[in-house]
Amino acid sequence: MSILKNLSETTDYLRSQTDIKPQVGITLGSGLASFVDEIEVDVTIPYKDIPHFSPPTVQGHPGSLIFGHVGGKPIVALQGRIHFYEGHSMRDVVFPTRVLGLLGIETFILTNAAGGLADGIQPGCFMIIQDQINMTGTSPLLGPNLDELGPRFPDMSEVYDKNYRKILKSVMNDLSVDYYEGNYLGVTGPAYETPAEIRYYKQIGAGAVGMSTVSEAIAAKHMGLKIAGISCVTNLGAGLSDEVLDHKDVTAVAKKVEKQFSELLTEFIARI
Repeated sequence: MSILKNLSETTDYLRSQTDIKPQVGITLGSGLASFVDEIEVDVTIPYKDIPHFSPPTVQGHPGSLIFGHVGGKPIVALQGRIHFYEGHSMRDVVFPTRVLGLLGIETFILTNAAGGLADGIQPGCFMIIQDQINMTGTSPLLGPNLDELGPRFPDMSEVYDKNYRKILKSVMNDLSVDYYEGNYLGVTGPAYETPAEIRYYKQIGAGAVGMSTVSEAIAAKHMGLKIAGISCVTNLGAGLSDEVLDHKDVTAVAKKVEKQFSELLTEFIARI
């Protein structure tokens, strides 16, 4: 299939750019791209220069792939992501995730900016993702299965690794970081949710809501990767406060906690 050919061409190109064989892959969400300052960088490659990659069009997603080391561990970081709502297919959305898997990573860290739903949750805190709810109405695994990547019916009983969640809790406790543990609910966007939708999402067990992550987690789990997930809560869901939702505010809140985010992510990588 052409997607396998494209994946092969992309991974071959990236391997020609660096000798690093990454163990850890990271996707950096809205406003969280500054974590790259913690990386001992080997090479930075703009998405526009990578075969079959699409540059992001959303503020807070610079669009570079970075190889380097964090705490001595070889890593590769996606500095920004593309979204389904930008007009891409789900297979395009998860293409970078699959490339990281084929580069040999064992651990995949997914981060995002999200709206908080859980009682007591506040902007500026973090949520360790314990599970997810896919409300996008689609899946990156639709169509013929890519047997070379994973099984037709991947098990999803533990998408987010239980041991990684324990390590994240330990790190956040040690760093005195405010956090929750809950379920991330993924929607397509780009419109923010209505108050009625937020009430429904709370009723079905969502702790935070956002417009990414669930499809990437499905694709990563399909490939057998161990996943850790962190949401930066940048606002409360519609109807839970008097604030009017604006993406500029989302990135501004993420920027306020970027130092704390970088510290906890660096420490988490050191402990896994």
